[in-house]
Amino acid sequence: MKSFICSLCRGGILGGGLYLDSTSLTYKTNKLTVDKKYRNLVLPMKEIKEITWKWIVFPVATVFMKNGESYKFIIFNKRRFEKWFCEYSK
Repeated sequence: MKSFICSLCRGGILGGGLYLDSTSLTYKTNKLTVDKKYRNLVLPMKEIKEITWKWIVFPVATVFMKNGESYKFIIFNKRRFEKWFCEYSK
C-alpha cells in the first residue's frame, strides 16, 4: 500500500491521506465536520473509469467512476502517484 498527502475538493479543501493498493483508492480524514461518507471514501480500482489531471497551483486529479460520480483530489506527488496507480491498475 502506498500513501500520499492530499486534499479532497468537496465543499472546500479537506486535508487527508490517500491510500493506494491493487484493490482500491481510499481517502481518509479525521475531520469530524466532514460528511461521514468522505471520512473514509473507498474507490474500488475496478470501478475507476479514468483519472485526468489539471494544474491549479497544485496538481488536481479528477477520478471518474463508472457510475458517473467524480472526485477531485489535490495530490502533492503527482509523478509518484501516477507510477503506482499504473502499477496497481494492471
